[in-house]
Amino acid sequence: MTDQPLFSISLAQWSLHRAIRSGELDPLDFPNLTRDEFGIGAVEYVNTLIKDLVATEAGLEALSRRTREVGVRNLLIMVDGEGDIGHPDTKERDKTIVQHHWWLAMAAHLGCHSIRVNARSEGSPEQQHQLVADGLNQLCELADSYDINVLVENHGGLSSNGAWLASVMEAVDHSRCGTLPDFGNFYLKPGMPDVSDMVTNWYDRYRGVAELMPWAKAVSAKSNVFDEQGNETETDYHKMVQIVLDAGYRGYLGIEYEGTQLSEHEGIHRTKALLERVRNELE
Repeated sequence: MTDQPLFSISLAQWSLHRAIRSGELDPLDFPNLTRDEFGIGAVEYVNTLIKDLVATEAGLEALSRRTREVGVRNLLIMVDGEGDIGHPDTKERDKTIVQHHWWLAMAAHLGCHSIRVNARSEGSPEQQHQLVADGLNQLCELADSYDINVLVENHGGLSSNGAWLASVMEAVDHSRCGTLPDFGNFYLKPGMPDVSDMVTNWYDRYRGVAELMPWAKAVSAKSNVFDEQGNETETDYHKMVQIVLDAGYRGYLGIEYEGTQLSEHEGIHRTKALLERVRNELE
């Protein structure tokens, strides 16, 4: 047993996206809830859930002040809906870079270490490889001036092919560029998985996480369904966390509960309890 835990636990804002979108939870109160109810001291934002809040200087400062007051650390912003990093049209790709640039500034102001982007493009796997690598290189050059990292998550389509995304990381070869391996996002077709397609078109999640870990600067502990013993039914957490640790990673594992059988609050509590149990068993 060491003084420092094998890993720390953070909370991804997406775990509460239904409460935020319904108006039940004010995004400004997300840090308070994270600390007060869940006993977690670090958060990961989603740009679409805080965009209105940080659109003004007053709102941005209010969020920054709130996290300082409650003692919560801001880790990263997950950026969606701002264009395709690997768009085949140069002007559109440039536009995407500009739109992500704004989130680099937001992340820096909040004291985050990274933004998370999506490796989306069009064309053959080889063409998309080249286009995504180009877009990431451009964004990483901008990120240098903010001291912010640019992370790519396995998030559907080609990005959920661990070997393909690892090869993109090798091609970019920039110290600011990294990965955010997600335990569950390994569906190889665009969009959400079809309930009738729960076997085919899936990349092996354990292999995929192992392939992405050499570049990992954050990790997403995805959860959906739990059994009566408190285990996640789709991912063997003990096996997956061991893969993470074997790669030498000792940072945060971010809870991202996406299930519907439990409330968002209960799903977060269950995921945290599982992570703590696995951590205790591995120490």
